[in-house]
Amino acid sequence: MKKDLLKLLDLSKDEIIKILNMGDQMKYNQKHKLPHAYLEGKTLAMIFEKNSTRTRVSFETGMYQLGGHALFLSGKDSQIGRGEPVQDTARVLSRYCDGIMIRTFEQQVVEDLARYASIPVINGLTDFSHPCQVLADLMTVREYLSRLEGLKLAYVGDGNNMANSLIVGGLKCGMHVSVACPEGYEPHPDVLAFAETVTETKFTLTRSVLEAAEGADVLVTDVWASMGMEADAEKRRRDFKGYQISESVMKKASPHAVVQHCLPAHRGEEITDEVFEAHAKEIFDEAENRLHVQKAVMTMLMGKETNGSRM
Repeated sequence: MKKDLLKLLDLSKDEIIKILNMGDQMKYNQKHKLPHAYLEGKTLAMIFEKNSTRTRVSFETGMYQLGGHALFLSGKDSQIGRGEPVQDTARVLSRYCDGIMIRTFEQQVVEDLARYASIPVINGLTDFSHPCQVLADLMTVREYLSRLEGLKLAYVGDGNNMANSLIVGGLKCGMHVSVACPEGYEPHPDVLAFAETVTETKFTLTRSVLEAAEGADVLVTDVWASMGMEADAEKRRRDFKGYQISESVMKKASPHAVVQHCLPAHRGEEITDEVFEAHAKEIFDEAENRLHVQKAVMTMLMGKETNGSRM
């Protein structure tokens, strides 16, 4: 039975940890130039209905390093962008390729693609979920702080796909999660409903950035206006004023606090230039870890089963 990565809500804690462990191994393999062509001869179709820098480069480079090949399919250059039903695209690509990665708007498109494809489907981003990014975030936090269990993660800003995935991934991995967002910009109801079911750790939704940051081991933020929201950028700047990771916010956090940002960053808006530069190594390690954790996901979904590595 094929496996997909559509959203973190679908994964167990053990499955998330297995991905992180394999991501660590991928990073070690690359650093020490150890052979890891686990996907030799395999092809990944990459569908982009939303533009990207990190997603495209990390997946394409990752497939090359794993011995495989990636095909870039933009919305305007493929039939899916000209009205071909997603179920037809899924069935055609399943005849040619070994996996599909899609970066699009609606979560339902990814779910439908996976339903009709006979090959694994990976969510590269939707408006609801950003699983690969948050897996990279968790990998980075574990590198810096040696654990996830019992840590407090604070997210400041829009209750968007990043907030949704951080809440789910953090709580599933035993972290306490606190989210500060303006009224009307809360995380998705399905995610809030999931958070209510978690009893082992604490989830807090607040309007106060300082309350969310109090004692936090990890602080995360994202742009106030994500891709596709440019028309609302001015309104969002007004609504999100003060929802920023600044030096005063950092003083509320733990002295060893790690800062994460999925990039691109709008310095002076969701994060100050001073805080960004002080934590730049963490942020760019996070960006690098997209490559390693996605190589883990692709190998576990598309490769031969080795040493119980499959999800």
